[in-house]
Parts: sequence; C-alpha cells; structure tokens
Amino acid sequence: MNPVAFEIFGIAVRWYGIILAAGILCGLLYALREAKRVGMDENLILDLVIFAIPAGIIGARIYYVLFNWDYYSKDPLQILNIRGGGLAIHGTLIAAVITAVIFARVKGINFWSLADLASPGVILGQAIGRWGNFINQEAYGTPTDLPWGIMVDGVKVHPTFLYESLWNFSVFAVLLWYRKRKKAEGNVFLLYLVLYSVGRFFVEGLRTDSLMLGNIRMAQLVSALAVAAGLGYMYYRNKNNKGTNTTSE
Repeated sequence: MNPVAFEIFGIAVRWYGIILAAGILCGLLYALREAKRVGMDENLILDLVIFAIPAGIIGARIYYVLFNWDYYSKDPLQILNIRGGGLAIHGTLIAAVITAVIFARVKGINFWSLADLASPGVILGQAIGRWGNFINQEAYGTPTDLPWGIMVDGVKVHPTFLYESLWNFSVFAVLLWYRKRKKAEGNVFLLYLVLYSVGRFFVEGLRTDSLMLGNIRMAQLVSALAVAAGLGYMYYRNKNNKGTNTTSE
C-alpha cells in the first residue's frame, strides 16, 4: 500500500499521520465523554491536550534520538526531520505524564483523577495508531511460518503491530470495566501502565528494530520497570486508602 494518502501543494500527506491523528481524536472524544460522566470540566481536557500533544511529539523524538545518537551526532539537522521517521512511544508517554503533572498542579486539580480519566483514551489511541506501522511496513517482527504472518521484503514475518494493537484494544476494554470498580484514585492509570507494559514486553521480544542499550532492549527494560512500579504503587495507594482524596497531589 502506498504510504502517501495524497498531496497538498506538493507536500505528501502520509497515511501514518492520518492514522495517528485518528487515534488521538478517538482518545480525546473518549476523554471528553468520560469527563462529562464524572463531572469534570471538559475544557480542562481540551486545555491539557493543547500542551500534551506537542510535548508528546517532542518527547518521542528526543527519546529516539538519544538511542540513535551515533547517527544524529553526525548530522544534527536531521534531528528536526521528523518526517524521515523516528518516534518512540515511551518518550511520548514520559513527556505526556510530566506535562499532566505540571498541568494538574497549575490548575489545582488531582493528577490521579485526571490520569484515571485519560488512560483508557490513551490506550485506545495507541491501539489505533499502531496500524500506521502496517502502512509504513515497519515495527514488524522476526520471520515466522504462522498463517497470520505478513510479507515484508519477500519474507514472512510476525505482524507485531497487530499483536500490540489487539492487546491494547483488550486493555482498553479492561480499563472500561475497571474504572467504576477502582479502590483508589490513580488505580486506572496504574493498571494501564501495568497491562500495557506486560504486552509491550513480550511483543518487543519479537521485533527487529528495538532501541538498544548495549544488549538490552530498552522497551523491555522500561516495561519491566513500569510493571514493578505500577503494581507497587497500586498496592501502596490501596493500603493507604487514598481513593477519596480529591485535592491536587
């Protein structure tokens, strides 16, 4: 499939960008609907998105560049060439969380409540966005003989984008079920962190384009740390019964 959807004044508009935008829009619409359900001002969500989206893009780029510094140090101007590829979801999530923490403090609202509200929309956006990798024929896995393998450059490989997308849709469903049953504020976000990271850890093991730190796949390392931190902090918050606190933290 042609990765270019159409051109405007000679500028190629790629399916990857369109799919990412669709994922962000779906996540935003969910968050707005959830804000209305829980009685949170919907304008707060729109205000947060104005800051979180550019912060996420910058974070994704910085994360990717840091682990490919040998290449970018030789031609620093290429750091700005996002259209040439090179975004990492963990960089996006780190930057978005930092932005949300600052935003919550400035607005005087509870970060954990905000994170709980947004988390299902975030994983929904991730599930949709992964299909952009299919269009670009990237983020695929090792060779396989399984019937659902896809052909890339004449080789049948694991469709790791599909594995992660299906996992993320499943996590979205779990979070929808759990959000009304949480024992403490922040548990939906922490459960998102744990479940997404479990899936990413195993999917990453099949990929051929991992960002590496020596012999360690960074996505697996970050995922393992996220699972441990998420489970540990969820236990701590449940034990200390912080579910009724609605002031900013």
